[in-house]
Amino acid sequence: MMTEKLEDPAADIAWMRRLAEEGQRAPMQGASILFGAGLIYGAASLVHWAIISGAVGLDTSALSFVWLGATVLFLALLVVALAAIKRAGRVETSANRASGTAWASVGWGIFAMSTSMAVLGLRMGEDAALVGAALIPSVIMVFYGSGWAVTAAMQRSRTLWGLAVASFAAAPLLAALTGTAEQYLAYAAALFLLMALPGFLLMRAARG
Repeated sequence: MMTEKLEDPAADIAWMRRLAEEGQRAPMQGASILFGAGLIYGAASLVHWAIISGAVGLDTSALSFVWLGATVLFLALLVVALAAIKRAGRVETSANRASGTAWASVGWGIFAMSTSMAVLGLRMGEDAALVGAALIPSVIMVFYGSGWAVTAAMQRSRTLWGLAVASFAAAPLLAALTGTAEQYLAYAAALFLLMALPGFLLMRAARG
């Protein structure tokens, strides 16, 4: 005996629409990476400020070790966080894929920029290297602003748009502090407020 399969196109369309809406409301994956990046590099910025301001008795030659150590620590965190995301086995939405790609591009862009600054210093001398280094905090905030903008568009979040605008606004403000120890104090504050704190809140929302 054969049975007929009754199809309801309207119900199918409603189900797909519901699925799409649930995907848009899905919590952002990788928030722990943003939290870790903001926390680690924010702490490195504080140490940088403490060294160049004379708050601690360390020579400025230690600065390269500070940032290298922060990068090694972040890469270790990145490996652990990506493994945890993979183990979680959550359904990956188009919004999360786009956001993940945007933030991965931010990371690679920062790496390419840092490498370019190093090449600039080798080619043009110490003065050019110092100018390039002074711009790094501002350029990184522009990268972060782009990452938040894409995430805000995919998540349809006004709060995340606010983070994007604040990150863009922080770039010229940090540039205005070039040549002062306060630049890295302000940079630390920007990393804590515009990366670490939002990353923590997004982590908490995903768990809730």
